[in-house]
Amino acid sequence: MTSLVRAIPAAPSAIALMHFSNRLTFETDCSDVHSSQEAGEVDFVLLDVRGPLAFERGHVPGAINLPGRLLSAEALASYPQNTLFVVYCAGPHCNGANKAAVKLAALGFAVKEMIGGVTGWLDEGFELSVAATASVQAAINCAC
Repeated sequence: MTSLVRAIPAAPSAIALMHFSNRLTFETDCSDVHSSQEAGEVDFVLLDVRGPLAFERGHVPGAINLPGRLLSAEALASYPQNTLFVVYCAGPHCNGANKAAVKLAALGFAVKEMIGGVTGWLDEGFELSVAATASVQAAINCAC
């Protein structure tokens, strides 16, 4: 009896090597971003493409907020064309990072997706930064 895993045969190793190697040119993960930050080797722009309220509530340290719908040549005019953008959104349930990556690539920028987004960052046990306005609002709303 064949398992569901083997029901569709695995790709030959040469094709698998090409596929998985290619994926790494499009993706990075939360741990690699965090390790690069810790080592002071941040040679990329970390871009949170969620809305401003979500960003204020918690974002990856070092990220800037530019919602995907606002990505344009004008909004990115201050970045050299050889800038590497690492984009993320809420998590695997959100395709905002993919949409942003399409826009960035269409504008001629190098781009990678930080797979997992905020969900992946938290799953790794890393802390989020919270904007001061969100902290103030949380304190105002707190009934403690």
